[in-house]
Amino acid sequence: MTARYFADSNVLIYARDVVDVAKQQRTNLWLEFLWDTAAGRLSYQVLLETYAVLTARHKLHSEEARVYLADFLAWHPMVLDWTVMQNAWQVQDRYRLNWWDCMIVAAASMTDCDYLLTEDLQHGQELDGIIVVSPFEVEPGAVQ
Repeated sequence: MTARYFADSNVLIYARDVVDVAKQQRTNLWLEFLWDTAAGRLSYQVLLETYAVLTARHKLHSEEARVYLADFLAWHPMVLDWTVMQNAWQVQDRYRLNWWDCMIVAAASMTDCDYLLTEDLQHGQELDGIIVVSPFEVEPGAVQ
């Protein structure tokens, strides 16, 4: 079985970043790998954060951002509900991460992910059985 990777919003955002071409290329390689292996997971939180950043900071036209994000519905995003919040509170109590990262870790755990693909947490850190992977530290597919 292929490992599952929960993609944080920064991965989706950098994939559309025209300023930092190196990060854009690396995250696009990761996204291609996740599409090809059907190993990508995310939550509606990730989609919402991505939309907000792409349209506000990156000045991407809202329609273009909507089309881009709609493709990720194929990954069956985790719906944020009371159970996710309760799990996030447990993560927060154990690890003292910021709230939004706790929601990401909880959603990754609840979607049975092996890895959390993000630059926001320490590469190699283990959180509730999920290993943090920086997309800029390792090549796609190097950890499975």
